[in-house]
Amino acid sequence: MSRTNAVTMTVYGRSDVGSVRTNNEDSLLIADATYGQPLAIGELESAGLGDRQMLLAVSDGMGGENAGEVASALTLEAMLRTLNYALHQALAVDALRASIDQANIEVSDASHQPGREGMGATLVAALVHDDFVTIAGVGDSRAYLLRAGTLARLTRDQSYVQALIDRGEMTEEEAAHSPQKNVILQAIGRMPALSLPLTQVELRRGDILLLCSDGLTGEVEDGLVREILTNAPSIDVGCERLIEVANAHGGRDNVTCVLAHFDGQGLAAPTPEETIDECLRTVLE
Repeated sequence: MSRTNAVTMTVYGRSDVGSVRTNNEDSLLIADATYGQPLAIGELESAGLGDRQMLLAVSDGMGGENAGEVASALTLEAMLRTLNYALHQALAVDALRASIDQANIEVSDASHQPGREGMGATLVAALVHDDFVTIAGVGDSRAYLLRAGTLARLTRDQSYVQALIDRGEMTEEEAAHSPQKNVILQAIGRMPALSLPLTQVELRRGDILLLCSDGLTGEVEDGLVREILTNAPSIDVGCERLIEVANAHGGRDNVTCVLAHFDGQGLAAPTPEETIDECLRTVLE
C-alpha cells in the first residue's frame, strides 16, 4: 500500500453571519481538486486520499451591497476550475499559484461592472497532496496547524498592523486593538499581480488544520483556539464551538472555519523532538 493510500482526511466547514451583520460575505470550499468536484458543506466528510488532491479554502469578500459576497464566491469558483485543469499540467505548487492568479484576474474583471466597483476578497487556501499540504494566503484570512497540543500559525497577515509588528513598531497586543487592524495590503481582485508566498507542511498523524476568516481571529485569541481544538471530541464539534465563542465575544463580523483532521499509517507520528517549524518549507515565488 502506498503512503497516500494510507492517509485519511476528515473535514468539516461552516460559515456564520455573526451576531451583528445581516449579510454573509464569506465563502468556503471543500473540494476534490483532482476531479473538480465540490463536497457538501456542513457535513462531516471522511475518506482516504489515495491519489486525489483536495482543496480547502476560505474567502472573505469586501465591497458595497452584495459585491463582497460575489467576490468571495467568484474567487473560489475560479480557483477550483483553474486548479482542476492545472493539476494535469503542472506540479501542485505551480497549479495552486496559477489558480489564485486566475481568480485575481476574474475578480478584477468583474469589479468593473456597475455596483461592483472596487470589490475584492481575502483568501486562505490549502491543497492537500500526498502527505503534504501547501498553504497560500492573501490578506488576513489565516491557516493554523494543531499538532500534539501545539498551535502554529502557518500564514502571515498581509495587513498594515502586521507590517508594523514586523518592523518592531507595534506589539501583537497593540495590533489587536488598533483602529487600523482591518487595513489589508493585498486582496484578490484589487491589484494587477499578487505577491504570493506559499508554505508547504509535511503532515503528521493526528494533525488538525484550521482555515478561517478574520471573523474568528478578531474575536478569539490563539490560546483559546488551541484550547477549543484540543478539547473538542471531533472536528465538527470544534468548528461549531469556535463559531459559538466568536459570536459570544461580539460576533462583529462573519465567521467561517474549515477544519481537517489527518490520520492513517501513511503519516509518521509526531515526536517530541520535532517542532512544527521543522516541517515547514516556504516556497519562493
